[in-house]
Amino acid sequence: MTHPLIAFYGERLPRILDQLTTFANFETPTGSKPHVDLLGNHIEGILKELGAAVTRLPRQEVGDILFAQWNAEMPGKPLMFLMHMDTVWPLGTLATRPVHIEGDRLIGPGTWDMKGSIACVLSAIAGLRERGAFPNRPVWALFTTDEETGSKASWDVIEHYAKQAGLCLVMEFAAVNGGIKTWRKGIAQYTVNVTGKASHAGNAPEKGVNAVVELAHHTLALTALNALDKGTSVSVTVVHGGTASNVIPDSAMAQVDVRYTTRSEAERISAAMHSLKPVLNGAGVQVTVVGSRPPMERDATMEASYNQLRAICAKMGIDLPEEGSGGGSDGNITSALGIPTLDGLGPMGEGAHAAHEQVYISSIPARVAMLDALIREWVFA
Repeated sequence: MTHPLIAFYGERLPRILDQLTTFANFETPTGSKPHVDLLGNHIEGILKELGAAVTRLPRQEVGDILFAQWNAEMPGKPLMFLMHMDTVWPLGTLATRPVHIEGDRLIGPGTWDMKGSIACVLSAIAGLRERGAFPNRPVWALFTTDEETGSKASWDVIEHYAKQAGLCLVMEFAAVNGGIKTWRKGIAQYTVNVTGKASHAGNAPEKGVNAVVELAHHTLALTALNALDKGTSVSVTVVHGGTASNVIPDSAMAQVDVRYTTRSEAERISAAMHSLKPVLNGAGVQVTVVGSRPPMERDATMEASYNQLRAICAKMGIDLPEEGSGGGSDGNITSALGIPTLDGLGPMGEGAHAAHEQVYISSIPARVAMLDALIREWVFA
């Protein structure tokens, strides 16, 4: 038998789909502040209708961030939902790929990553209020606008509010197995710039210092840092060097992508990267960190949080497995602060950042019911 709470949201599924479709029909590429702000304006209106106190945090280069609070005057640490309104899709995508339904699938850009999740959170809040079941506890929701490009304009804001929260609920889409993500790899991106000395490759090769050869030494050294059995990968992904076929190159550059599952591995790789020294006499090497995210580790805090949510779901007949991801989210930020974090709470689907992006409609009622029960039943350790 379907649990009554899941049935409750099943009856409300048409209105949830209408709201999700409306959200998806706002084109919100990260780099277009005016368009992201249009969706922000729309969501701000819904939040106020749902009784939230809304603070708008202006951003110059990306859309404004929204911070919503319910029961702000109540004692205790808040539950904080963390969502992003931006997507990877450029303006004009909807003209060729309109949002539509095919069977059990709502298809369209941004539906799964992550406008479906936003609709689920707002529907859970609405459902609680409709039943008079909203608990006497503070609940927050943070809507950021640049997650798809690394959260640079929202990182400080996320940390500020996360440090005050008792639990961060990162509304990225569900894992492939229908579960949540209890670990995510951290990410670091580096640029290695090598200098040498140019010379004619035919007349005076001995007078040159070949920057490409120097870079090749470092490429092999970096590859040797891999520890795939520990979840650590060090990949030289883009290489440039040289100017002409008859000139010893005086410069070369490599981009390096690093992934890791633990902070200790992040520190090991960072130390190795910054200790690179020239191999060839007269060469130079400089390492620059382009960007990084800490790992979201499956530690004791994560295990306890997952087990509590799994127990809440079990009472409704929902099996909640767990999984991990090689990609990062804003959950990497909050968990690194030591704040209990649950990630991947959104609906099931497929095709994030792909042309066939879609949400599985039938997964929505149980996912909203999970959020509803979590808000009411969560117990802080």
